[in-house]
Amino acid sequence: MQRSHLIAATAICLGLIVYATLVKMSGRPALVGHSEAYWIIVLERFSAYGLLGFLLSFLLPGRIALACTLVMAVAIGLEALQTFTLDRDARLIDALQKSAGGVVGVILAQAILIFLPRPPS
Repeated sequence: MQRSHLIAATAICLGLIVYATLVKMSGRPALVGHSEAYWIIVLERFSAYGLLGFLLSFLLPGRIALACTLVMAVAIGLEALQTFTLDRDARLIDALQKSAGGVVGVILAQAILIFLPRPPS
């Protein structure tokens, strides 16, 4: 995949995460409806940030710490910004779930990168 495609995919993923995090509850996208079970919400958070971490890791191959730091900063920063919306509440457990998903995505991508052939330099 070309670097420009990775950048576009990462930007789209980040944009969708920002939208889902900061929009009012009535406008928030839902997987099965607005009366979702808690484990579905956790799965949504974990997988969205896992994808973000995965894409960031492919953009920053070999820079595990930087990719993890970026994805955790996004998770914590967006969770903190939720305090400024009227019908949303920021919780530490939400930020931890999102950060964990991002870190798992980074680690998974780095494990895949180990086995991919490297272009000649």
